[in-house]
Amino acid sequence: MTLLEEARKRFEPQIRRVFHFYWRLVRGMTLGVRAVVLDADNRVFLVKHSYVRGWYLPGGGVEVGESFLDSLRRELVEEGRIEMVGEPVLHGIFFNRHVSPRDHVAIYVVRHFRQDRLPEPNREIVACGFFDPSALPDDTTPGTRLRIAEVLDGKPSTVTWR
Repeated sequence: MTLLEEARKRFEPQIRRVFHFYWRLVRGMTLGVRAVVLDADNRVFLVKHSYVRGWYLPGGGVEVGESFLDSLRRELVEEGRIEMVGEPVLHGIFFNRHVSPRDHVAIYVVRHFRQDRLPEPNREIVACGFFDPSALPDDTTPGTRLRIAEVLDGKPSTVTWR
């Protein structure tokens, strides 16, 4: 385990608490957006952040004055150099009680996009790529796995992120 991974593992709970305390002060409810981005081979795009463990669907917080779709477009470019060229399909809105008792995440399915190349690792995104759904990285988060199974395998949706 690298020094960065050890630090992330040790301090992740404290960092999350600080961020959520801040969000609680400045926002009544937190809204997020993520995407199940699928390429022509039905591989799914995942990202690995520097500040939390595991692989996630790309996305992030919806900023004040921003729509879900504007946020989705911004996050996909920032995290994956992915530019949507068609309309995404809303998969669902999920209550994410693991993060906060007021956090909700909208999930979209994106099949029509352009990506000239993968982004270089940076301070936020340390790795990213397309993965076969049957061979996801071991540390893909449970919520991410559930959303992928709902979209690709028709598994029933839940109302909570899990």
